[in-house]
Amino acid sequence: MTTKHSVQDFALLGGPSLFEQPVHVGQLRFPSWERYEAAMRGIFERQYYTNHGALAQQFEARLAEFLQVKHAIAVTNATLGLIMAVKALGLTGKVIVPSFTFIASAQSLTWAGAEPVFCDVDPSTCQMSLRQVRESLERETGIEAIMGVNLWGGSCDPKALESIAAEYGVELYFDSAHAFGCTIDGAPIGRFGRLEVFSFHATDVLSTTEGGCITTNDDALAARLRNIRSSYGAGPPTEVPLTSNGRFSEAQAAIGLLNLETFSDALANNRASCAVSGDCRGACAPRRANQLAIPGLPDRRANLRDVARRTACRAESRKRQRAPLFLPGHSPERAVRERFPAIRRRLARNRPPVRELDATADRRVGAAREDRGDLRPDRRCPVPCGIDFA
Repeated sequence: MTTKHSVQDFALLGGPSLFEQPVHVGQLRFPSWERYEAAMRGIFERQYYTNHGALAQQFEARLAEFLQVKHAIAVTNATLGLIMAVKALGLTGKVIVPSFTFIASAQSLTWAGAEPVFCDVDPSTCQMSLRQVRESLERETGIEAIMGVNLWGGSCDPKALESIAAEYGVELYFDSAHAFGCTIDGAPIGRFGRLEVFSFHATDVLSTTEGGCITTNDDALAARLRNIRSSYGAGPPTEVPLTSNGRFSEAQAAIGLLNLETFSDALANNRASCAVSGDCRGACAPRRANQLAIPGLPDRRANLRDVARRTACRAESRKRQRAPLFLPGHSPERAVRERFPAIRRRLARNRPPVRELDATADRRVGAAREDRGDLRPDRRCPVPCGIDFA
């Protein structure tokens, strides 16, 4: 069994690989070739490739039904959807956004001419801290909105954020790129705040290879979004500050419709992958270093898009004990790490592959850790999942 003793032992840096074939970081769910070929042939026969075609309209209708909302506006990608959201809401000032999130959350604000105001996350959930949101609203002037972010296949507390937004008289919308298929009290994510933005990137639980959608129950806001997206004939003309080219192609819609048909299978696969390394609901046996936990609130139903994996170094190397590893993680700049303590404590420095691991592959990783004595964790999992590492 090959063991890894240092960073230089990773295959990425020239060390031996634990896997015969590369393991994708993302889920990369593609329909079968036969179904894909039939869908593409239909597009070529109709010779209609973009601009709110028949498949795009069908996909939007299916999304609205699935998410139980009045409007689902499909867009080129979620980043553009977030930029469109800022313009449709008329935001020009400061917007509160969590500091621990994908970079597009903050970049969408700067692209659209707004200013991000970062708040820290709750160290127990890695979701937006309600206390930090209130402190930002009390401390900062000129805040116009809160961008809630539902991370890691879980969710923040949208109902509490709605109460805070109403109390302070600011707009509320959500970056739900990771949260398609998540539910709160039996209701799907997608209906909270003024609008929500989802991602359908190739690595997401629902993939259109690239793409996204914006959901809302506000008719006027939906009309502005469709006009900003620029889709001729998609709705009545509405005055908007600008237009873009955020149209959703027929090819994207075709793959999205095919993957919607098998979405329950994707969720089942995620749950099975989670179960390989331990029951994230707290039924695992103790003293295992490769157990999983879902960042989020305990009464939420996650889509298991991402998981947190906690490991500990051998007992004689306590000073080098590693922090919890969140997947996928992005190393923040030094200034961000210094400013936000929870991020400094929680963020990972690397992004190893975990999606689509079968039981054999996961046991191989665990065996390598066992060889070097890593299976002696001595603290509780940082996520409140009921797993005791004592």
